[in-house]
Amino acid sequence: MEKENERNGLHCVAEISVLPEGCISDIVSLTTPKDACTACAVSPIFRAAAESNAVWERFLPSDYQAIIARSSSSLDSLNFSSKKHLYLSLSDNPILIDDNKKSFFLDKLSGKKCYLLAARDLSIVWGSTPEYWSWVSLPESRFAEVAELLDVCWFEICGKMSTSMLSPTTNYAAYLVFKLRSRAYGFGDPPFKASVGTIGGGEVYKQSVCLDLGEPSLDGQILLPEQPHISCPKRRKDGWLEIELGEFFNEGGQDDELQIRLTEIEAGRWKSGLIVEGIEIRPTMG
Repeated sequence: MEKENERNGLHCVAEISVLPEGCISDIVSLTTPKDACTACAVSPIFRAAAESNAVWERFLPSDYQAIIARSSSSLDSLNFSSKKHLYLSLSDNPILIDDNKKSFFLDKLSGKKCYLLAARDLSIVWGSTPEYWSWVSLPESRFAEVAELLDVCWFEICGKMSTSMLSPTTNYAAYLVFKLRSRAYGFGDPPFKASVGTIGGGEVYKQSVCLDLGEPSLDGQILLPEQPHISCPKRRKDGWLEIELGEFFNEGGQDDELQIRLTEIEAGRWKSGLIVEGIEIRPTMG
């Protein structure tokens, strides 16, 4: 039949744009949020399909309504006009949940779930002792309080959360989000020890980290300490510092407890001037 049409000068061309909008929406929903935004430039019918609620409902976590219900906000108060706007809002404007002890947001490119565990949601050794730690408010923090280290030699912070709260089949990394006072000390050598893993088994990621930023050079740039195989801090867009503590793969399908630890308990050196906002857990770029 095809050859006969060619002999008669007819060409059979199947254009995807002739498909019903609902069919195109189903196709776009199988891609990624980034691909959906790109598809908007193909044609008007692609734009309508790629911006439909059906597509962005698929990109949102299946339990997004239950997560929002744990916030002081509500779906109505988020002021979104479509599921795409809701997605973008949850990507750009984290919401506080669980009595304002966690911050929830979406990874913009993938739609994977991300959390920042507030300092109040962490276990900090001596954290309730005013001589060692102080709880203060900072305008640049998304939480009401952050933890400021006054003076300790035994440093230990632990964060815990259920793996069921995270996106399945996703590789995550955990980061300490912090600041250092200008007169901070005790965060150079020896390096701190970090570990990330679940209590139900599997590999526990361990590494050494250096929280010290080093000294500023003559041009004002920060000179990081040259220590190979040791994780060092990076500046974030929100003005805080972060340091990667480790990675883990969340397979999903069963509930487990993720544990994240940062310690320095062996050298006996006194430490001061660290401000902890929390521990952030988000997908890796790879």
